[in-house]
Amino acid sequence: MKKLFLSLAIIISVSSFAQSADDVALVQSLYGKSKGDIIRDYLNLPEPQAAAFQAVYDNYEAERKALGQKKMQIISDYATNYDNITDEKADELAKNNLKNNVDFEKLLSKAYGKAKKAIGSINAAKFIQLEQYFQTTVRSSVQDEIPFIGELDKIKK
Repeated sequence: MKKLFLSLAIIISVSSFAQSADDVALVQSLYGKSKGDIIRDYLNLPEPQAAAFQAVYDNYEAERKALGQKKMQIISDYATNYDNITDEKADELAKNNLKNNVDFEKLLSKAYGKAKKAIGSINAAKFIQLEQYFQTTVRSSVQDEIPFIGELDKIKK
């Protein structure tokens, strides 16, 4: 199952560098649906828990996608300024990235609380565990594609 997740994460991370808003929306809608199917299959909830969880999940996904858009803007801003990055821009990018990470963790915590009420602690924990696996895998894949500050300068020499 981890190979399936890894394949999905690689496709998403490569696609996440799409330039147009339409491409981004398409990638995110495909990711949400594909990931949603995997989560529903994994949790295998009976009705009415499945319906209750779906409402929590749909709200979570909408907020997660918005945070994903912000993350992509940060990455794009980094790419645009990479060759001439200043102390001020590096500070701005680092702070924006850290805030995005904190906002995502807050979203996970909020989603856990809502899922716990809808489907119980064990199933909510399973959801969060799987979601964190997805996010860690995607973050790792994306990070592998982003050069560190000054890394390309060393390669040019």
